[in-house]
Amino acid sequence: MKNKIVFLIRDLNYGGAERQLVTLVKALDKQCFDVTVLCFYPSGSLSLDKDLKDSGIPVICLEKQGRWHLFSFFWRIVQHLQYIDPDVLHGYIGIPNLLTIFLKPFFPSTRMVWGIRSSNVDPDFYNWLGCLLFQLECLLSRFADLIIVNSYAGRAYYLTHGFPANKMTVIPNGIDIELFKPDQGARIKIRRSWGISEDTILLGLVGRLDIRKDHPTFLRAAALLYKERQDVRFVCVGSGSENYARELYKLADELGISDQVIWVKACTDMSAIYNALDIVVSSSYTEGFPNVIGEAMACGVPCVVTDVGDSAWIVGDTDVVVPPKNPEALKTAMKRLIEDIGKIECDRTQIRQRIIDQFSVVKLVLKTEAALLCLSHESIYK
Repeated sequence: MKNKIVFLIRDLNYGGAERQLVTLVKALDKQCFDVTVLCFYPSGSLSLDKDLKDSGIPVICLEKQGRWHLFSFFWRIVQHLQYIDPDVLHGYIGIPNLLTIFLKPFFPSTRMVWGIRSSNVDPDFYNWLGCLLFQLECLLSRFADLIIVNSYAGRAYYLTHGFPANKMTVIPNGIDIELFKPDQGARIKIRRSWGISEDTILLGLVGRLDIRKDHPTFLRAAALLYKERQDVRFVCVGSGSENYARELYKLADELGISDQVIWVKACTDMSAIYNALDIVVSSSYTEGFPNVIGEAMACGVPCVVTDVGDSAWIVGDTDVVVPPKNPEALKTAMKRLIEDIGKIECDRTQIRQRIIDQFSVVKLVLKTEAALLCLSHESIYK
């Protein structure tokens, strides 16, 4: 008999956590698992639900009407779950995790799993509601049957906030090495569309326009680097708040590099984007397991990263790891990597091999399947 698994997530708009869920769900053994995905909100134009539907995986939109649409929305979840009767309900980040606990009295035989995708919570980032929800997570985490964390840094952080050690397991993200791979043709096409010559060194920050990605530090480091080298250009790939975007455009102008920075909206063909870059930069001041780094390395692209989350572990090279919020250190690391670019050409295969060896989708799936099957068996014998 198949194990019925329901994944509960806010939406399926294009983002790192969402792509990771889609990658996992598509790869789960359909002989063992009957999978359904429930999402709160309908997806926008750049979404991933079509990818799931094309793979034959049911996606149900709960049509949440807004933050305070609560009671009828909760009842709608209950009705869908009563029909599906899942063995496991797997929340994915924040409120979906909390909801599994409130649903527990209605489904006492269903095992409740949390998915944690971050390594710390910055109190300055969240409003009062965000802080309250985090406190609730800490308080209610002991009622979850299993908590899957995608980074060792995340596990360490949440342990300090009272999460139960015996219920936490680390399963790193999996990178699709068939999708993310070196592609010279894509490199030429994208660089041509951006007006970038082959002898120009192109450094990119890939990530949504979010203060945690710390675009200002990247831009300040870029300005410092451009003073020393004029053969560099920069690109920021990602979408977000228009107000925040305008702040970043203004900062680039104040730093005197607005003509050297290209701004590109989020797109679905990220493999082509990575291949167009000579170096990927992650300037975040908080992360869990950043997919961007793994995906870029799978394309053979070297990365400079801040020492947050599991970033240093992913790259496996301390020479390209710098403290967060330090433009000077970031500039120095980018400059050093540019100077080594000739030697890096010989190491691109090795960069990709690290992802194949350590962070494949196969490893993600096998570890997740084992954890979920173990949980289901525990439920049977309770």
